[in-house]
Amino acid sequence: MKRIRYETYSGIYWGDLEGGNVHRLASIMGRRTGEVQPLSDVRLLAPCEPRTIVCVGKNYADHVVEMGGDASNLPTEPGLFLKAPNTVSNPGEGVPYPAWTENLQFEGEMAVVIAKTMRRVTPEDALGHVLGYTCAIDITARDKQRQDLQWTRGKSADRFMPIGPWIETDLEPSETRVTTAINGDTRQDAPTSQMIFDVPHVLSYISQFMTLEPGDVVLTGTPEGVGPLAVGDEIRVEVDGIGTLTAFVEDAPA
Repeated sequence: MKRIRYETYSGIYWGDLEGGNVHRLASIMGRRTGEVQPLSDVRLLAPCEPRTIVCVGKNYADHVVEMGGDASNLPTEPGLFLKAPNTVSNPGEGVPYPAWTENLQFEGEMAVVIAKTMRRVTPEDALGHVLGYTCAIDITARDKQRQDLQWTRGKSADRFMPIGPWIETDLEPSETRVTTAINGDTRQDAPTSQMIFDVPHVLSYISQFMTLEPGDVVLTGTPEGVGPLAVGDEIRVEVDGIGTLTAFVEDAPA
């Protein structure tokens, strides 16, 4: 099932997308209200409103190497960082290219959306706390990530995380594929089976020290092939079994 968050002339709602029709829900986890309208009549929004966004860095071996690491010395624990909620951007929206960076880059990823409070769960129980999966783009000001003491500016500027277009509730996260194209040219393409730490391990690991709540998001890492962006670029991230997220790069507002 595809769970969406959408906007119409009358407000913002949650819904299920079925056969080109949107079935309105009472809440993200609620029942259907009986109201139905065509997908063409609504505007898709980011399919979650996270309180916390946790990201896994260097979770594909080839990406470790391209970032200067050693394939024979891979991480033994997930390397985590946070993105702030202000980074959330709707499908199809522009990503600003801030004047304070000279090296804006893309990282296509599969994201996990939490369904119920997760605290100190085992890997075996972790997926039972998941609502579903979606596409995400971890926009990074690479020069500032390397320059600053912390990654706040490099990772958490406004609209630095396009996400969507919906949450797929029926997906096996270890048996899909992440692909990123810039202006139609494929730059990233890898199966999620190549993750160093799979989704249950990552979620369990996080939950040992941080409580995840419904709507929170975990980005599971990016494959090899990250690279620079320019104003006007179109970014398309596809996760098999979910769909395609599109964003474009624009001049930052003055």
